[in-house]
Amino acid sequence: MSWFGLGRKSSSKEPVLPENAPAGETPPEAGQAPKAAPPSDRDMLRERVESSGLPTEIMETARAECERLFHADPSSPEYAIGFNYLEFILSLPWTTTTKDDLDIGRAEVLLNARHYGLTRVKDRILEFLAVKNLRGTYTPHILLVDDELIARENLSIVFESDGYDVTAVGNGLEAVEAMEKQPADIVVSDLKMGGMDGLELLGVLRKRWPDTKVIMLTGYATVKTAVAAMQQGADQYLGKPVNLTKLRGHVQDLLEESRRAQHLHGPVLCFTGPPGTGKTSIGRAIAEAMGREFFRLSLAGLRDEAELRGHRRTYVGAMPGRILQGLQKAGSRNPVIMLDEMDKIVQDFQGDATAVLLELLDPEQNAAFVDHYLGLPFDLSGALFICTANMVERLPAPLRDRLEVIEFSSYTRNEKYEIASRYLVPEQLQQHGLDEKVVNVAPEAIRAIITEYTREAGLRGLRKQLASLCRKLARQVLSDGGSSVANGNVDAAMARSLLGPAPFASNTARDAARVGLSTSLVWTENGGEIIFVEAARMQGNKQLLLTGSLGEVLRESAQTGLSYIRSHAGDYGISPDFFETSDIHVHIPAGAVSKEGPSAGVSITLALLSLLTGRPARQDVASTGELSLLGEVLPVGGVREKLMAAQQAGIGVVILPRGCESVLATIEDEVLRELDVRLVSDMREAAEIALMPSA
Repeated sequence: MSWFGLGRKSSSKEPVLPENAPAGETPPEAGQAPKAAPPSDRDMLRERVESSGLPTEIMETARAECERLFHADPSSPEYAIGFNYLEFILSLPWTTTTKDDLDIGRAEVLLNARHYGLTRVKDRILEFLAVKNLRGTYTPHILLVDDELIARENLSIVFESDGYDVTAVGNGLEAVEAMEKQPADIVVSDLKMGGMDGLELLGVLRKRWPDTKVIMLTGYATVKTAVAAMQQGADQYLGKPVNLTKLRGHVQDLLEESRRAQHLHGPVLCFTGPPGTGKTSIGRAIAEAMGREFFRLSLAGLRDEAELRGHRRTYVGAMPGRILQGLQKAGSRNPVIMLDEMDKIVQDFQGDATAVLLELLDPEQNAAFVDHYLGLPFDLSGALFICTANMVERLPAPLRDRLEVIEFSSYTRNEKYEIASRYLVPEQLQQHGLDEKVVNVAPEAIRAIITEYTREAGLRGLRKQLASLCRKLARQVLSDGGSSVANGNVDAAMARSLLGPAPFASNTARDAARVGLSTSLVWTENGGEIIFVEAARMQGNKQLLLTGSLGEVLRESAQTGLSYIRSHAGDYGISPDFFETSDIHVHIPAGAVSKEGPSAGVSITLALLSLLTGRPARQDVASTGELSLLGEVLPVGGVREKLMAAQQAGIGVVILPRGCESVLATIEDEVLRELDVRLVSDMREAAEIALMPSA
C-alpha cells in the first residue's frame, strides 16, 4: 500500500471537495442532496417573463428584450432603459379584465342614492347598461354544414361544450333553410357536398347574410381551392383532418371581430353641460354600477399628443402616454376611462391632440392602439370611454360624430335645496368637525344661501358657501362654546350675518309698464338670466347706436329689428320717415359684461316698437327668440334655463317661438309652474302680447 493511498484513507472522514469546486465551499454531508444555488437576477427576470402569460406576439418581444439585457453591461444607460421598458411591458394588464356586474336594478338604486334629480340622464345611462347587459348574455350561434354525420356530431359536441348554440345540417340547401329560420354568427362548412357544395353556399351567404363569418373545411385541401374559397369571401380555410385547437381559435377570433364591429355602431357617451352639474361623479357611478375600475384623465390645457401617446424610447427621459399609465394603475384591460374637459384641449401650431382621440374612441382602431413608448399594439376595445365637455360645440366635427351627447341641465332651486339638505350640509358639517345632532342648518337658511349667495347652474358655488358657513360656525363653537348658536339652530338671519352681504342680487321683474323697455330671457354658462333692453330716440342723422358690450350677433339682431320696423311701419301706425331725422339708441345694462347670441332679437324689436308707437311694454312679460327680416320668430336654445330664470324673477308671461314647442313638452312641471307660456310665429303676435294700448 502506497503512502498516497494511506494518506487518503486516513483522511476519509474529512470532506472531499469535488473537482472544480470553488475555494472555501464546503460539500454536503454524505447522504444529503446538494443545495441548489440561489437564482440569479437574470434567472428571476426570465422566469417573470415566461410566467407572465403575455400574448404570443408580446411574449416574443419580451423574450428578445430579456436576452438583450443579458448581454448588456448593467452599469450602462442602455441597460436601465431596456430594464424599465421590460418592467412596463410586464406591468400592463394584457389579459386581465373585470367581470361586468350589469344588474340594472342595482345600478338604478346606486344612481338614485348618489345623485338627486338628473332623471333623463339616469334613464339614458340605464338604457345604455341594459343594452350592454343583453349583449353580454347573448350566446353565439354556430351553423355546422357537413355531409358526414360523424364529423357533424363530433364538432357539435366540441362547440356545445364551449358554450355555443349549435345547429348541424347535411348540405348547403339545408344550411340556407336553417339560416332563414335563425341566422348564425359563424358558419363552419365542408367544401365538397351533394345538392349545394360549400362554394355555392358561400356565394348565397355573402349575398344574403354578408355579416356572417364563414370557415371552410375540406379533405382535398389544395392551394387552388383555398384561393378560390378566400376570393369568394371565406374568412378562414382549414384542411381535414381538422385541428380542433386551430378551429376553436379561429371561431373565437371571428366572434371577437364581430363584437368589435357591433361596438363600432354603439355610442360613446359624452356628458355636456355647465360646470358642477355632476358629470364626473355620474361617470364614477357608472363604473361602480358595472363593477369596473375607473380612472379619470383631464384633458384641459393638453396641447401635445405625446401626452396621450407617449414618447419614443430613443429620447432621453421617454415615458409612456397617460392612457397606458392609467391602465397600468387600474390593473384592468376594460376599465371605465373618463376623458374629462375634452373641449379645453389646446389646438395650435404645435399639434392637435384630438387626432389621438379619434383613434381612441373608434373601436375599429383602438383594438390595436400603439403607444410610441411601448411600440406594440394594445387592445383598448374592451374599455368604456366616457367624455365630458362644457361646450360640445367647441369639439371638432369628426370627433362630435363619434359621440352621443347627453345634456346635463341646470339644477332648479328646489333640486339644489334637496341636494343641499340631503348631501351637502351633512357632508360639510362632518368635514368641519360639527355634530349634526347639535348644529342644525334650517331650511330657510339653505334657501337663502341658494338664492342670495350663488348664481350658477351647478353646485360648486353652493358647496363653497356651505363650507364657509361651517368654518365660521366651527370658530364660534370654539370661541364661545356654541352659545351664539341658539339651540343649535342656524336660521336665515344668522346665515346672512355669518356670510356677510349677499354678492348677487337677482334681476326681478319691474312693476309698472314703461315705454322703450322690454325684458329678455338669455342663456349663459351659469344658466338662464333675464336682461332689460332699453331704447331711446333723439334728433340726429339716421344712426343706430348700440351699447352694452354687445357681440356681433346681437348687433345684427338690432339692425334686423330696426329694418323690420322701417319696412312695416304702416302696420304699426308709425310714420314711414321716422328715421330720417332721428338717431336710435339701444342699450343693454351691465355694460362690463360681454353679451352675445341670437336670443334677444324679439326683445330688442319689442323695445323699439314700444318706443316708436308710444305703447308701454308690460314688465311681467319676457321674451326670447330670433327675428327674421320678414318678421318670423325663429327658435333658439336653452329654453329650460330661460324658463327657470323667468320663474325666479317673478315673470308671469313668457313669449317663446312656436318652433320650441317640442322642447317645451319635455320640460318638467316644476319649471313651468306659475308661468303662462305663449307660443308665437311672427312679430305681430309677440307685439300684441307684450305691448299695452297707447294712452
